[in-house]
Amino acid sequence: MRPLTEKDIRGSFVNCSKGEAKRLPVPRDLDERPWDDLDFLGWRDSGAPDRSYLVVERDGRPVGVTLRFPPPQRGFLQRSMCGLCLTGHPRGGVSLMTARKAGAAGREGNSVGLYMCTDLACSLYVRCKKVPESGARFEESLTLEEQIARMTGNLFAFLDKLNA
Repeated sequence: MRPLTEKDIRGSFVNCSKGEAKRLPVPRDLDERPWDDLDFLGWRDSGAPDRSYLVVERDGRPVGVTLRFPPPQRGFLQRSMCGLCLTGHPRGGVSLMTARKAGAAGREGNSVGLYMCTDLACSLYVRCKKVPESGARFEESLTLEEQIARMTGNLFAFLDKLNA
C-alpha cells in the first residue's frame, strides 16, 4: 500500500459526512507504519472504544469506512475467525464490525457487518509479521500472494455491500 497522508485519509470516507471525517482521529504515527506490509490501514479510536476506521486503496484512490463494534461478550464462544484474513483468535480477538451503508440507505440506518480482527492487523497476520494471541495461524496451502488476494477480495466484497 502506498503511504497515506492525513488529507488522503480524511477525504476517503464513503459512509460518513465530511464534518464527521474532519473530526475523526487519524493515527499520529503515519510515517512509522509498515506501508510495504499493509494492504489496508486500520486503526481503533482510542477516545471511543467501540469505533474503528479502515482505509484501502481501490482503483487508484483511497476508500475509507467508519466501523462500529460491540464490546466483547462473555459467553461460550472460545475462538473465532476473521472474515478477511481467516486468522483464528481466542475470545475478543475478532469482533463483528458494522459499517453504515453509503448514501440514503445509511441515513436510513442500514448497515452491513463482517467479523474482523479487532486490531485490524490482518495484513500483518497474513504475512506472519504479527502473531495472534493463540500463537499461530492455521497452515494453508495457498501462497502468500494468494492469501493476500483472498483477503483483499473479501474486503472489496464488504465495501461493495456498502454501496449496494
